[in-house]
Amino acid sequence: MIVFRYLIREILTTMSAVTGILLLVIMGNRFIRYFSDVAEGDFPASLLGSLMLFHLPSFLQLILPLAFFLGILLAYGQLYLNSEMTVLAACGVSPARILGASCWPALLMACVVGACSLWLTPAGLTQNEKTLTEQREKADFSALTPGRFQKLGDRTIYAERVEQGSSRMENVFIAEQTRNEQGQRVDVLTQGKSGYQTTDPDNDSRFLVLSDGTRESVRPGSRVAEQLVFDTYAARLENGTAQMDVDDVELQPTWRLLGDDSNKARAALQWRISLALMVPILTMIALPLSRANPRQGRFAKMMPAIILYVAYMSLLLAAQDAVGSGSLPTSIGLWPIHAVFALIGAWLLYRSSQYGGAR
Repeated sequence: MIVFRYLIREILTTMSAVTGILLLVIMGNRFIRYFSDVAEGDFPASLLGSLMLFHLPSFLQLILPLAFFLGILLAYGQLYLNSEMTVLAACGVSPARILGASCWPALLMACVVGACSLWLTPAGLTQNEKTLTEQREKADFSALTPGRFQKLGDRTIYAERVEQGSSRMENVFIAEQTRNEQGQRVDVLTQGKSGYQTTDPDNDSRFLVLSDGTRESVRPGSRVAEQLVFDTYAARLENGTAQMDVDDVELQPTWRLLGDDSNKARAALQWRISLALMVPILTMIALPLSRANPRQGRFAKMMPAIILYVAYMSLLLAAQDAVGSGSLPTSIGLWPIHAVFALIGAWLLYRSSQYGGAR
């Protein structure tokens, strides 16, 4: 029906605008954090694009329920102010039919949010963690900024000059801490005129090769220091194999959480399902709250709606923490919260149809 297509288009158009604004804010904040890590030498700037891309599903799963909620409030609120809802009511379009028309985009958004929370977000976070872990393990010197002290792995490194597009450095200074055979701390300072990275093809071990330099070792509290003058010195770097925290439930795929009976796994699984379940419940709440008249203005009920959304999300987060810590049984979990807000939505719909709603 043309009217219902018009209502759906208004909702999705408004929701898209809200999603774009919220996504820009959240991604901008994350980009600034990553950019500061790049400036500190934690990883090269070339990884920024992929890190942001794999974080996108985790942003969308949180943004889309709120954006759809606000999209209904703003779109239908404008229709009420323009008396279009009054015309629809006069033509015999009941609130139940408007709710039915709103359920189609709500079902679509619930599927998108479910795909993000149940599949895309764990996969993206796992890929990001793998990328960062590999970067930390291999301590790639391509992330070095010339003329700055930077920490790579367990080493603090300074290079006066780093050739663009390669790992060759000039006037290198390296400070690190090791343990001797007695378990005592030893501070090691290594200096070289130049340096470069190389890989042993037999076992994939990586080495930093320095030339024309010195290496000093000193134990704190001791007056004795050792100095080694070298023409060529090779320091073994960490192996490139990444070590991730495979037990982190945020990184676990959903199918694996289904077979895990631990509290943290159950809390994570219920949270992922809850994000999709929020969408139809928020639709029930948004429809009656979107009703406005010209005297009230378009944003008259925006504040109560936002308060309800914040309360909904806060209670879900608190219940997730309680389930994960074992203070709330997993059999109860997050489901009573959804039931309460579904009842609130049903009550608001009934009240709107009885007192002043479109009839």
